[in-house]
Amino acid sequence: MVKKFNDLEQLNEEAAQLFIQAAREAIEKNGRFTVALTGGSSPVGLHQLLASPAYRDQVQWDRVFVFWGDERWVPLADERSNARMAFETLLDHVPIPKEQIFPMWADGTSPDDFAHAYEQTLRSHLHAGGHFDLVFLGMGADGHTASWFPNTGVLHEYDKWVAAYFLHAQDMYRVTLTVPLINRAAKVAVIAYGANKADALYEVLQGERNIERYPAQLIDLTVDERVTWFVDEAAAAKI
Repeated sequence: MVKKFNDLEQLNEEAAQLFIQAAREAIEKNGRFTVALTGGSSPVGLHQLLASPAYRDQVQWDRVFVFWGDERWVPLADERSNARMAFETLLDHVPIPKEQIFPMWADGTSPDDFAHAYEQTLRSHLHAGGHFDLVFLGMGADGHTASWFPNTGVLHEYDKWVAAYFLHAQDMYRVTLTVPLINRAAKVAVIAYGANKADALYEVLQGERNIERYPAQLIDLTVDERVTWFVDEAAAAKI
C-alpha cells in the first residue's frame, strides 16, 4: 500500500496514527507492543509528533518494547547513532521504562558477538516465531533500507535474525535485522520523502527485480495491507 502526501506534516501525522493504532491493538491482544525504530533523518518529525502532548498520552508507554531495525556500530553518545537520535527526539520525552529499550550497541564486545546477543534478546521478547508488531524503515536514495546496502552479503542472510558486517563504503560496521525477520512483522511502515528518492522508489516498487542494486525490493509486498509506504509527492513523482 502506497500513501502519498502533499507535505511532510501530513505524512508524519498519518504515520503517528499507525503507531498509535498498532500499539493499541497489540497491547489489547498480547499486553505489550514490540516496535523496531528506524534511523537517519526520516523519522525525526514522526518522533517529535509522538512525543508531543496530543499524541504521547494515546500510547501506553509502559507496555512498549523498543528495538531498532539497524544501527551504525558507534557508541550511544556518537552523533551518528540512531539510538541517540531516538532518545533525543522521542524516548527521553515519554514514560517508557528504560529496561524496555534495547539500543544496538554495547561497550566491550565485537559487532558479531553483539549481533548474536541481540538476537537472543529478540527471541526472549518477540512473539512466537519472531514477529514484531511494527517495524519502521526508511529508504536511501540508493534503494537501501535498514542496513541492507547494495551488493552486500547480508541481502542473502536467511538464517540469522540479526547480522553484523563491515560496510567498506562507509568504513564502519553495521548491525541490522535481516530480511526474514523484518518480513515476519505484523506491520511494516516505510518512510521515504524528497525528490532524491524518486528514482529509487520507482525502481523498488515498479522496476525490474534487482535486489543487489535496490535492496528495498526485498521487503515482502505480497500482503498489501501489511506494508505501508509513506511518501510525499516529490518522492512519488515517478510512480
